[in-house]
Amino acid sequence: MRRPSGLTLRKDSKALRYALAAAMVFPMALGPLFVGQAEAFEIFGIKLFGGDEPDRDIIDPLDYTITLETGASDRKLEKSLENTSLLLAGEDKPVSGDLGLVIKARDDRDRLIATLYENSLYGGVVRVTIDGRDIDALPPNPTFDRSRPVPVTISVTPGEPFTLGRVTLDGDAAKLNPADYDLTAGDSAGSLKILRATEQMAEALKAEGRPLTEVSRREVVADHKTRTVDVTISVEAGPVAPLGTVTVKGSKTVRADFIERYSRLNPGETYSPQQLRKAAERLRALGVFSSVTIEEADDLANDGSLPIGIMVSEGKHRYFGVGASYSSLDGAGFEGYWGHRNLFGGAESLRIEGSVRGLGENRDVTDLSALDYNAGITFIKPGAFFPSATLEASVKGSSVTTDFYDAATITGKVGLAYEINDKDTVNAGVSLAYDSIDDAFGDGNTYLTLGIPVGYVSDTRDNKLNPTEGYYGTATVTPSYDFFGQTAFTSLEGSMSAYLGLGEEDRVVLAARLSAGSLIGGDDLSAIPATRRFFVGGGGSVRGYSFQEITPYTDAGDGTGGRSFVTANLEARVSVTETIGLVPFVDIGTTSDSEVPDFSDLRMGAGIGLRYMTPFGPLRLDVAMPLQPYEGGSRYGIYAGIGQSF
Repeated sequence: MRRPSGLTLRKDSKALRYALAAAMVFPMALGPLFVGQAEAFEIFGIKLFGGDEPDRDIIDPLDYTITLETGASDRKLEKSLENTSLLLAGEDKPVSGDLGLVIKARDDRDRLIATLYENSLYGGVVRVTIDGRDIDALPPNPTFDRSRPVPVTISVTPGEPFTLGRVTLDGDAAKLNPADYDLTAGDSAGSLKILRATEQMAEALKAEGRPLTEVSRREVVADHKTRTVDVTISVEAGPVAPLGTVTVKGSKTVRADFIERYSRLNPGETYSPQQLRKAAERLRALGVFSSVTIEEADDLANDGSLPIGIMVSEGKHRYFGVGASYSSLDGAGFEGYWGHRNLFGGAESLRIEGSVRGLGENRDVTDLSALDYNAGITFIKPGAFFPSATLEASVKGSSVTTDFYDAATITGKVGLAYEINDKDTVNAGVSLAYDSIDDAFGDGNTYLTLGIPVGYVSDTRDNKLNPTEGYYGTATVTPSYDFFGQTAFTSLEGSMSAYLGLGEEDRVVLAARLSAGSLIGGDDLSAIPATRRFFVGGGGSVRGYSFQEITPYTDAGDGTGGRSFVTANLEARVSVTETIGLVPFVDIGTTSDSEVPDFSDLRMGAGIGLRYMTPFGPLRLDVAMPLQPYEGGSRYGIYAGIGQSF
């Protein structure tokens, strides 16, 4: 039986280490595709058929059974204890010998005690018996009856929760307010909260430019009479120091001077841990490295600066891939691409891609001209002119057949994006597009349009693939001139997405997006290329309606596209399990032939989506219905893809 009595937990406490480890779980979402000689098949961690491979590598295998009794634990604690037990998780696999079972049982006991500490249960009792004998009463080399699986019983008595008592901050942490770190007398005394507060204090002192900050003491003393926990934390911060010499190791084909420059770690600038984290993220985002580590020297240099080391490991620079998407309304699509991430040693990327869409969209599959084609080549130069600037040049062509127009387009574009700070980016460029369009205003309409797009992006999302908090906003102004029609017009577009996580571990995330646009100028609507007009409907705007279905119509029933649009999307992303999610949603949209939306034709779609979480983003399947369908229009839509809808 193990009960913490007169308990003192210091920073090297085994239970505290387990508590910290228990908070760091890295699930494997993508399991091996094949196990053995086709005896089992597993994908995304789900076994489709076949049995388990026998454990041939275990020496002296010993089978056991496990019984975990959690006493008066509530369901949440019971589930947490069950997830903590390695014996329970591996019950179907043998251990190595009698002593191996004892070692694993002792380890389980420590882990379960750590889980009790995480839940402020410092007076809890964890008792373990193996084959009916208490684990602490076993001899050094026990032997068990192997005529059947050896029974292991773990009994947990949680006890009453403890609260925080006296909180003492020493050293350089003495100037900090414990309440700012969620350490207030009378509140819960969970061990993870204490660990988290300690690290946050150290980070706060490091953020003052003190790189040698370290926790010198962390002591937790539980008083079982008063059921309180006294906490003492001491942090030594050291002197303020600037960044020193930056060295790069591990680079092969990517130039070391480029890595140093692009990291934006400039010697002489005041040390900042956030700056170092951002530098690592920035280098990883280039896609040329399989790993990036930024190391701080243990001591300051003679001039008082902190030497910095950037350790990189280069990945494969050439890549290729294929993808697919499907909508019941818009048909199936396939795409392929090839790319190079390091053309000239400065992480310059070249990407060649092509796609075909519209397969099965009520079109004659033998008529290849009725399908949609896209092809293009894009060159990107990071760190162009300035470390914070990125140059992008592209040439793209497309042939698109929609319900309302057919367009053959070739576009060339050169643009430069500049990062103002970690969240804000401005961009500007120039584009030239040739369009040949058949639409509601006639066949053979041609345009040669010069555009000068200027944009702004602000991004505070915590996760770009699956955000739970923050926002993402864009605004673009594009003055344009059509040389053939001698028509000047300007496109204004903006979008704002916001995310709010609710409940424990953000099990529910509310997501909303509002988008709007307007076309100003032009003699009449026909003077503006159909590819620049606004259409709404489909998987990217209002689900349930077919692609571009929401648009102004002529008396003959031909869609023209509008001068303005507004869309709004609302989702509740609910995590049912760690990998499965449900997403009820509502989409609203309208287009108008005036420069300001008049909302005379406001359409709404609603539905529900299924999400399966993978390391490369959620797999998405949405089903939606239009709530105000057009006469003869779509009645439902099914959409599949990778990533959240916005």
